[in-house]
Amino acid sequence: MKRLRLFFIENAVVILFVILISIAIPASRLPGKFLLQEILTRLGRSSFLVIALLLPIMAGMGLNFGMVLGAMAGQIGLIFVMDWEIIGIPGLLLAMLISLPISIFLGWLCGSIMNRAKGREMVTGFILGFFMNGIYMLFALYAMGSIIPVMNPELLLSRGYGIRNVVDLISVRQALETFIPLRVAGLNIPVLNYLLIAGVSVFIVWFRKTKFGQDMRAAGQDRAVAGAAGIAVDRTRIIAVIVSTVLAGFGQIIFLQNLGTINTTNSHEQIGLFSIATLLIGGASVTKASIPNAFVGVVLFHLLFLVAPMAGKNLIGSAMLGEYFRQFVSYGVIAVALVLYEWKRLAQEENSRSRLWGGKADAL
Repeated sequence: MKRLRLFFIENAVVILFVILISIAIPASRLPGKFLLQEILTRLGRSSFLVIALLLPIMAGMGLNFGMVLGAMAGQIGLIFVMDWEIIGIPGLLLAMLISLPISIFLGWLCGSIMNRAKGREMVTGFILGFFMNGIYMLFALYAMGSIIPVMNPELLLSRGYGIRNVVDLISVRQALETFIPLRVAGLNIPVLNYLLIAGVSVFIVWFRKTKFGQDMRAAGQDRAVAGAAGIAVDRTRIIAVIVSTVLAGFGQIIFLQNLGTINTTNSHEQIGLFSIATLLIGGASVTKASIPNAFVGVVLFHLLFLVAPMAGKNLIGSAMLGEYFRQFVSYGVIAVALVLYEWKRLAQEENSRSRLWGGKADAL
């Protein structure tokens, strides 16, 4: 009984979403083939971003809300590529190359600040995202065209400087999905996307087994013990954030090329919360996450995204209510996961104290 109760506590969010989706799929009346195609597409689109969150969790820094800094770097790379009119895979590679030094600098900055706010890394990353958003807006809406030359006038606002609110990624749109075309049973399989996701998954698994990965795990479990063992804890944490930020930049490029457009002012803002909610829905926690959590989360989260509006329309008569419910669940799951984490932490501390006092009583 105790083991069953522990299983439900550990997987409460996953079980809740499975129940919701089990009700919503029949209610939506959407064809199974359509849902399967959408899930295959969205797995290729979003998984890279979610996997980018894993290393900071392993390093004991919690959920990296600062990943939006990497998303900004990715968008800057895409804007330059669109200005220079470089098409296809070469354009995406150049965008990643441009984003790389920006992501490394922003990751170093974010990691350094988080080291000064140990124990409050998540809220620090969240606020830092707002701060850097102002600098990004200054760059995109003022510097581009006035200080930094822009050769493509279609990118600029009518005033002659500043990037338009929506940028059409026509030259790189779905370049990854169409590079290795594969159709199975009427379903389009984004092969290159999956190869990239497999590559980053293998990198994460390999990285965890290296000495540096073991140092990172030790720092995440207990900073004081890791420091006493000679591990450079602060440096290890900074590198975890840098790698996460670089991967987030690459993931944002993969994500946006699939959509085919950039919303200059807020595409990056949505990525952090959505990716974190996705990982938590997959069964991860603030202190423990794995690659399977990322994939399970993408499937469950996007299934709910697909079926909730139509389920709301068929059950209640309003698709908007389904959309509001979807948004409520998207953000509410983060709060639920954090509450469950704190509840489990307090329960573990209470059990430890009980065992300690029980041992003392036996000794007396």
